[in-house]
Amino acid sequence: MTSLSGYVPARAVARKASCREVLKKVMEKENITWRSFWNGGSTSGPISTKWDVHSWPTIYVLDHTGVVRYKNVRGERMDEAVDALLKELKESK
Repeated sequence: MTSLSGYVPARAVARKASCREVLKKVMEKENITWRSFWNGGSTSGPISTKWDVHSWPTIYVLDHTGVVRYKNVRGERMDEAVDALLKELKESK
């Protein structure tokens, strides 16, 4: 997989726990500084509902303009998706 370094600011959204207090402790312990949210502890929360999430984890890969280009890609398919988007970004400059 191509490194994101030097291309775009990367953001990750992760659902780490069903309990708000556990989530806070994990974020502190793991030094998680990216934007996070509380979704009510289940896939029926407002964010999951809006994004059509029915199970954890759900992965969205967005392009440099913020458009969702891939959903639920993992492993090699995730690497290929990110590499393709980085190539598009590089070619657009």
